[in-house]
Amino acid sequence: MSKLQGHASLTDQTTAAIRDTLAGRRRGLRAVLPFAGPAFICSVAYIDPGNFATNIQAGAKYNYSLLWVVLLANIVAMLFQGLSARLGIVTNRNLAELCRAHFPRPMVWAMWVASEGAAMATDLAEFLGGAIGLSLLFGIPLLWGMVVTALVTFGILAFQSRGYRPIELIISGLVGAIGLSYLIELFLVPADWGAAALGTVIPHLADSGALTLAVGIVGATVMPHAIYLHSSLTQDRAPARNEQERRALLRYSNIEVVVALTIAGLVNMAMVMMAAAAFHGGHEEVAEIETAYHTLVPLFGGAAAGVFMASLIASGLSSSAVGTMAGQVIMQGFVGFRIPIWVRRLVTMLPAFAVVAWGVNATQALIASQVVLSLVLPVPMIALLVLMRRPAVMGAYRYGRVTGTVAMTATTVVLALNLLLVLQMLGVPIPGLGVS
Repeated sequence: MSKLQGHASLTDQTTAAIRDTLAGRRRGLRAVLPFAGPAFICSVAYIDPGNFATNIQAGAKYNYSLLWVVLLANIVAMLFQGLSARLGIVTNRNLAELCRAHFPRPMVWAMWVASEGAAMATDLAEFLGGAIGLSLLFGIPLLWGMVVTALVTFGILAFQSRGYRPIELIISGLVGAIGLSYLIELFLVPADWGAAALGTVIPHLADSGALTLAVGIVGATVMPHAIYLHSSLTQDRAPARNEQERRALLRYSNIEVVVALTIAGLVNMAMVMMAAAAFHGGHEEVAEIETAYHTLVPLFGGAAAGVFMASLIASGLSSSAVGTMAGQVIMQGFVGFRIPIWVRRLVTMLPAFAVVAWGVNATQALIASQVVLSLVLPVPMIALLVLMRRPAVMGAYRYGRVTGTVAMTATTVVLALNLLLVLQMLGVPIPGLGVS
């Protein structure tokens, strides 16, 4: 058997295992594992380099006080990723395709432009993050780090031609590496667990700088491209052949979303806790990934800094691949045609190369990209809620009153945070927030 056939058979075996589970021939963990894939791929979007940038600043400057924002953002992410997967399983179409089919043409084009902008902002963060990690860990110029990131990303994406399972396993492995890195980090950089618990459950924004970071955290956590992508990934697996299978697929999908995004949320909280423990109260000026790396070395040794960089590289490489996959889904879904992945990657690389060429601070560019993502985020959130209310789209699988209320409340919170950010950028005083 050739290597290519071996990889293809891995996908076939997973599909067969899913069918066996749906038919009741598999039980326990063996029944759940074949369904692990789409949510883990999307979870990369929640632990990408943009999260590193915002979480480092949040922990260094505001200690544990913004952990509640991380928790809130992760709960919202869990809800909307679950709804996106549900949309794909029920309709066997993705969110972008359904937008094109059900919304007025001018609105579709406007949504496409906004979503493409979000995809480019995403790729900027992910590509820069991988390049920064490679540059710092191996002592190579940032430009060469970008070249290596591009080559590895192309290598990961090549596995798409071998079925859905190989790339799911690759991305899930990188997610595991990031999670393990931060588990180790919390042992190397001891945190104040009591303060972390208070920061998780007590909402507090100290000043306008905290507001900017809060919006950045939301933008770095609840990702527009991941909402589009999740509905597409369910199309590549085992479509439901009857209502019983559809209900089972939805049940297993919900389990996977909860597990994958719980892991991503814990990693995000660990990032903030590491930064708070390492930098707050002595190194609050640490606001860049590069500075964090160089500060960790004398404070906690090369092991802590090395683990930090290894997790950043794993995050940058995996999220670059996932961002490109999402960009393809957005392009094809909204405008109805496919472009080669290498063209997509080349186009979305250009902003990162431009940032380096113009001498823009890389970490600040990461933060800015997350704010852009937060501003675009309501587009897929609102579209998803509108489509999932329509009987013509979802039939009997429309969301219930409780789910709808929670989802609309979450969307309103995101819109309110965005409004506060816009007012702040315009210089309008915001009651309750001092000057950072």
